[in-house]
Amino acid sequence: MTRGKRIYVLDTNVLMHDPTALFKFEEHDVYLTMQVIEELDNGKKGTSEASRNARQVSRFINELIEEQGTDQIEKGLQLRQPGSVQLKSGDARGVLRFQTKGFGGGESLGTSMADNHILAAIVALQAQEPDTPVVFVSKDINLRIKGAIAGIRSEDYENDRALDDFNLLFTGATALDAEFWSRNGKDLRSWTEHGRTFYEVSVLEGDDWYPNQFLYLPGDEQSEFRVVSLDAGKAVLQIVDDYRNPQHAVWGITARNREQNFALNALMEPEIDFVTLLGTAGTGKTLLTLAAGLAQSMDVQRYREIIMTRATVSVGEDIGFLPGTEEEKMTPWMGALTDNLEVLMPNAKEGGAWGRAATNDLLSSRIKIRSMNFMRGRTFLSRYLILDEAQNLTPKQMKTLITRAGPGTKIVCLGNVEQIDTPYLTETTSGLTYVVDRFKGWAHSAHITLRRGERSRLADHASEVL
Repeated sequence: MTRGKRIYVLDTNVLMHDPTALFKFEEHDVYLTMQVIEELDNGKKGTSEASRNARQVSRFINELIEEQGTDQIEKGLQLRQPGSVQLKSGDARGVLRFQTKGFGGGESLGTSMADNHILAAIVALQAQEPDTPVVFVSKDINLRIKGAIAGIRSEDYENDRALDDFNLLFTGATALDAEFWSRNGKDLRSWTEHGRTFYEVSVLEGDDWYPNQFLYLPGDEQSEFRVVSLDAGKAVLQIVDDYRNPQHAVWGITARNREQNFALNALMEPEIDFVTLLGTAGTGKTLLTLAAGLAQSMDVQRYREIIMTRATVSVGEDIGFLPGTEEEKMTPWMGALTDNLEVLMPNAKEGGAWGRAATNDLLSSRIKIRSMNFMRGRTFLSRYLILDEAQNLTPKQMKTLITRAGPGTKIVCLGNVEQIDTPYLTETTSGLTYVVDRFKGWAHSAHITLRRGERSRLADHASEVL
């Protein structure tokens, strides 16, 4: 036995969640039971993400068999992802092993059901190789509990985590200490360009700064900055615009707190192509995003139109199929859009029925509601794309949507990771968490975590106590 080597038995839900999980266990062996192969076959039909992943796993396994030959199945197939660089001599990689005997052992655990067949195969494997630790990897909590009762070491699949602890996620705004200016007093350089004030400051070793990160001195609304660039221990900071002032209102909306002011600065900055806003209900994510979109598509005409989409995951029981066109089917999911447009279009009520009709026609010509199901293959040119409820997307789905952006397009992702409704997604594995962590170092992206609710005192109290 190789010192420290383990055998990881993968559950079906792990492979249907991440088809590349086969190759994520380094020098350790991966073991697939016959029941898992059967469940992959049963799950391959359909157009869902899970069905596509099941088909991809089958293709991976088939390519390994074709490359190494069926005579290697008994002792195991070398785990090298098809199409990847050839392994160097001395590189330790595990093998892919299959259950080749002992089928139908699930009855020993009670009712003959799929989960019991998997557990029975693991018990047999433990007896067959007592010197090698066997670990069952599943995203099914109840199955892991059953495995623990049967004496099987069980773990959740963790390779898809964007970070180990959600509390470590980049927030987009950092408080400066009181000695910030005194530390940079000697080397401080400032200048004005196009009506904006810039400072060049030294970046200390402990300063964990990123492009388009927002900095502030607590208690001082005048000292709020955006990191424009970082280079060789120096940072260029720009004083942000103050959207709390009614004179700088965006489509009639002003910021009510510091984080909202930072969010509007990111949304209105033409050099920022990708914005993520994360926050609980009532923090103003959708309202701020729509206001910025309307101002830039109708006033300055930076974007041709606003496209809004969201993950259609029900909170409760599904109400069945919805009639109408693509836009009509998506309308019930877009209550947030309707509610916020009523706030952004207060003058439409003064014009009576004609005024409301004219306003609705104007908005319908500039705001399009689209389903995520039909995004693949499209390219959006000079569009302002709003992706609502982004916490319900997997990293792969998020990649599919973001790569639709063409020249001149800005994508804004909104979400609250406390309201994840997609099975097997958590705060650390959500596609929204994934893109926040991966994009934080890019010069054309920005992120803000909105913390303060501005909806109502009732909503704020409910968020705290319920």
